[in-house]
Amino acid sequence: MYSKPVRQMAYVVGGLLMVAGALLYVTRWAGSSWLFIAGALLFGGAQLADKYTGDSFVVRRLRRQQMLASLLLVATGVLMLTLSHNEWVVCLLVAAVIELYTSFRIPHELEKASGGSQKK
Repeated sequence: MYSKPVRQMAYVVGGLLMVAGALLYVTRWAGSSWLFIAGALLFGGAQLADKYTGDSFVVRRLRRQQMLASLLLVATGVLMLTLSHNEWVVCLLVAAVIELYTSFRIPHELEKASGGSQKK
């Protein structure tokens, strides 16, 4: 679908837009929520384009969790638009924890599936 450098650029730009949107929300700038949503869509799109073609059940489960976290990031942006207080931070926290967990577990499981880390 997309080449690897394009996906990596989408990850970086999407992440930066989300951080900028969250930080600018403090200033009550009206466009901060839209900036966050644009970043979340770009980041989630890059994750969706990053396919896994293996047969590991654990990696497929972790990828589904990543997709859930991407949806939660978009939901965070929507909550930023609709709610008057900072309740959106809870949704952001849940999404960030899931993303952090899967970002460590997926490479570990891929290495384990390829037989690269066999203990003696």
